[in-house]
Amino acid sequence: MAGGEDKKADKPAPKASWTDTHAVVTAPDDAAANAVTAAGGRRGGMTPAGGPGKFAKAGDVAASRDPNIARPPPWWKRLRTDPPFPMRMLFGGAMVGIVMFIWWFVTHGEVYARIVSPSVLPSPGEVIDSIGKMGERHLGDAIFDTLQRVLIGVVTAAVVGVTLGVLAGSIRSVSAALGPIVIFLRSVPMAALLFLTLLLFGGIGEKQKTMFIFLAVVPFVFSDTIKAIAIVPERYVETAQTLGASRFQIIWKVLIPLAIPDVITSLRFQFGLALGYITLAESAGQEGGLGAMIEASNRQGPREHVILLLFIIAFIAYGIDLILRTLQRGAFRWRRDL
Repeated sequence: MAGGEDKKADKPAPKASWTDTHAVVTAPDDAAANAVTAAGGRRGGMTPAGGPGKFAKAGDVAASRDPNIARPPPWWKRLRTDPPFPMRMLFGGAMVGIVMFIWWFVTHGEVYARIVSPSVLPSPGEVIDSIGKMGERHLGDAIFDTLQRVLIGVVTAAVVGVTLGVLAGSIRSVSAALGPIVIFLRSVPMAALLFLTLLLFGGIGEKQKTMFIFLAVVPFVFSDTIKAIAIVPERYVETAQTLGASRFQIIWKVLIPLAIPDVITSLRFQFGLALGYITLAESAGQEGGLGAMIEASNRQGPREHVILLLFIIAFIAYGIDLILRTLQRGAFRWRRDL
């Protein structure tokens, strides 16, 4: 019997799979527990100072050093895993290159031989050649006017939408009361909403454009805030209640801190959409802005400026989103999905 037991003891332990190890070392929600402890006391030990991301990195290092732990599979064999930054840039650049090639292919050659007429779609070369004339049209002032209107409208919508969304997500009777109004605003087409703001706010002035952005964005910010509050795990609320936290403390120190990353993600998307909405409002009147320049170029020419202005709007939206996303990832390092 002793010899049999020795043989069993000498038998090597089965090699741990990466899946089992990853399930132990990854804790995507544990960093949020720090907000719960702030509601009822200073009880430490719930998460390390580095947050759950440190757990995951330590597990990957252990998997590479310990021969009994299998290495994680490469990123292209995992579901819902981001590729490395260079590969993301490569894939994005390749897609842009494909679109640009198709654009060049259907617009190259002599005017009579093109697949698409230049009156419908200018060629990339013609758009680039028109950049010099854009400087004569006060492009900087138009960009400033557009961004100012978008910023005022989105910030106002954020203040109102997030505040009401937190209340509605925490107190469901508030959600029931505001639900019909929000559904109405979300269902109204943008063209009809523009006409409504023209009637309510007296013409095509600055107030009308700002309120148009506000009414177009605020119902989506409200709904996204409710969703962000709703997906906070219930165990954090129960822990705060066990520690003696009041309803206000639970909202202020548990629900809001854990929902902020998703709320900021919503605001990032809404800012990009607002840049598209404002061009519709600005095209209704000749009072400056990128939308007014697009409308003037469409009517009076050059047509190449229409395409060029669309690229400018896209670059502005991408740049702002990149800055906000970088700041968001730096502020919420424990959220690896941002």
